[in-house]
Amino acid sequence: MKHVLTAKNLGLGVIFLWFMLGGIAHFTHPEFFVAIMPPAVPWHLEIVYISGVFEILGAIGILIAGLRQLAGNCLILLVICVSPANIYMWMNPQLFPDVSEIFLSLRLVVQVGLLWLIWWSTRMPRAQ
Repeated sequence: MKHVLTAKNLGLGVIFLWFMLGGIAHFTHPEFFVAIMPPAVPWHLEIVYISGVFEILGAIGILIAGLRQLAGNCLILLVICVSPANIYMWMNPQLFPDVSEIFLSLRLVVQVGLLWLIWWSTRMPRAQ
């Protein structure tokens, strides 16, 4: 099977790295992810580990053509589910003095771009 570097394949590569490395980080640095969770959310550590597993599964799923669109849909849902942590950081920058407020704002914009990239890269081609 011939593999061609296309914009969609490049997008899939970015998504794969984003979620695989992010998922691994949930296990290597869980304290960071626990710290950014809104206090109202229960079971911080458990959710960090569960979301890490889903990130890794989603990253693997987009590599399998038959699962790509489903995995993409699941990653979109996951990004939406973890958005409260990003919004919490943005609304409470004083709790994260090591992170620039500009970075916290840009992170929300990047998140919207990430959602689009996941959607675009994981759509099945339409039958002609």
